[in-house]
Amino acid sequence: MYPQTDRTTATRRRERMHYDREAAHAILDEAYDCSVAFVVDGAPRVLPTLHVRVGDTLYLHGSSGGRLGLTARDDSVQVCVSVTLLDAFVYARAQAAHSANYRSVIAHGSARLVTDPAEKLEVLTAVVNKVGAGRAADTRPPDKQELAQTSVLALPLEEVSVRARTHGVADEPDDLGWPHWAGVLPVRRVFGAPQGDVGVRAAVPDYLPGAELPWAKPVVFEGRHVRLEPLSAGHAEGLLKALADEEVWRHIPSRQPTTTDEMTAMIAGLQRARWEGHQLPWAQVEPGTGRVMGMTSYHEIDAQRRALAIGHTMIGKPWWRTGVNTEAKLLLLEHAFETLGAERVFWFTDIRNDRSQKAIARLGAVREGVLRRHRLRSDGSWRDTVVFGMTVTEWPAAGERLRARLASGDSTAMTTA
Repeated sequence: MYPQTDRTTATRRRERMHYDREAAHAILDEAYDCSVAFVVDGAPRVLPTLHVRVGDTLYLHGSSGGRLGLTARDDSVQVCVSVTLLDAFVYARAQAAHSANYRSVIAHGSARLVTDPAEKLEVLTAVVNKVGAGRAADTRPPDKQELAQTSVLALPLEEVSVRARTHGVADEPDDLGWPHWAGVLPVRRVFGAPQGDVGVRAAVPDYLPGAELPWAKPVVFEGRHVRLEPLSAGHAEGLLKALADEEVWRHIPSRQPTTTDEMTAMIAGLQRARWEGHQLPWAQVEPGTGRVMGMTSYHEIDAQRRALAIGHTMIGKPWWRTGVNTEAKLLLLEHAFETLGAERVFWFTDIRNDRSQKAIARLGAVREGVLRRHRLRSDGSWRDTVVFGMTVTEWPAAGERLRARLASGDSTAMTTA
């Protein structure tokens, strides 16, 4: 527990105040928003900044040329740091009883300027890793000039208080008869889909905040005929070359990209769907050469119902009727049923695409029906979609048949599904 001081003792609502060390650390670690207040020439200043906790020290990030860094240059600086997590709005029947649920930390003390290069670099590494565990190892470290331009202040966590409101509506008894809606509206932080910078070819890293989606977690699969790599902009040129034949796109709802930029934009759309948790795309790559052969995906991912679809599959004509797609589907089915614990895997395909329907059936899937006028084709016409499915009870036998086909050299494989 932190000791109480005059500055950390509440003058009202004392029931919301406490001094639990672990609770304070948890809030500081979860929060990204931080404000630091200090005095310059007798006038108050408040600055937003980045922060990170290392042990029982709170570090504040800034510029060596900024007011806070300059104030602390010759000596330590007295600061008050505020970090808040907004959890909900509370709607009451009476306007005066409206409130918010929140968790906050206030820390007072004397912040020193970090001058030791090793400590400074350690803190900056921790700041980078806070926005994505492992990010520091995936970026260029700062050089001497960048380190000189950056200030880091260290505030010992000694004079700390936690203030929180966690309950519901607190209307007065006389207000309970009013007909107005009252209740709690939760507030949650939601990260959007990453938007890659121009020229980026690397895959979106799965350590970014908001990427905790087990069923949409990128995985690499290694087979004898194919390697499945999480799809990235770096595969755009290879896909454009491999899928250049119009016949490959005949039954695909989207239009065929004709430039690297168009293919990159298509990949970006698939990556956004992955970040939203309902699609996970792979590039199909030739193991020996690294040449891109095509793409495939999990989509329509429903972790709650333990079901997903396999599709958005395209492979270049040189690899038609080889073991590539059969092995790719085997790898995806094994992962779905044996790792993710899926209860059902299904496929959608155009009713006009006889080749795809026959190939899906050869995987061991059951034709379940037709969804009429299900999707628009790239030419604007409506597509009837044939649905195939495989359940967890059907998978063991289907898996054995697929492994036997690959072992025997049976080369029949679907090209799109």
